[in-house]
Amino acid sequence: MHRYEYKVIPAPGKGLKAKGLKSPEARFAYALETAMNELGAEGWTYLRADILPSEERQGLTSSHTVYRPLLVFQRPLDPGASAPAPLPMEEADAPADEAQEEIRKAPETRELPAKADSEPEAEIPATTADAAAPDTSDTTETPRKSD
Repeated sequence: MHRYEYKVIPAPGKGLKAKGLKSPEARFAYALETAMNELGAEGWTYLRADILPSEERQGLTSSHTVYRPLLVFQRPLDPGASAPAPLPMEEADAPADEAQEEIRKAPETRELPAKADSEPEAEIPATTADAAAPDTSDTTETPRKSD
């Protein structure tokens, strides 16, 4: 089982100026990119962004809730362990693997089970509304004259 350590930093509040970046969106994206690249160079992997409430004092006696955007990063506690070792496959696991492969196939390539001929298909009985309605399939409607 992997054990991770986490690092949570506040998301940038405003963008960073850089050559060629004019719009506020581009500057903000550059600020995020810079923060993520700095932590990535230290071995941190970006996990997610969260907005969490923070209770802060306001004046001497009151407090209010402020919502803070945060960036969450993680990295393994053991720097040498980047991925878990695969477990050995046993003979009993082979049928399960075949079933999983069938599930992965596209719907049009799946083999459908054959219908049993011994079970007749159930007919849907007609409702009283269907039986009472007159058959109008062979009648023709005459066009009306417009005034």
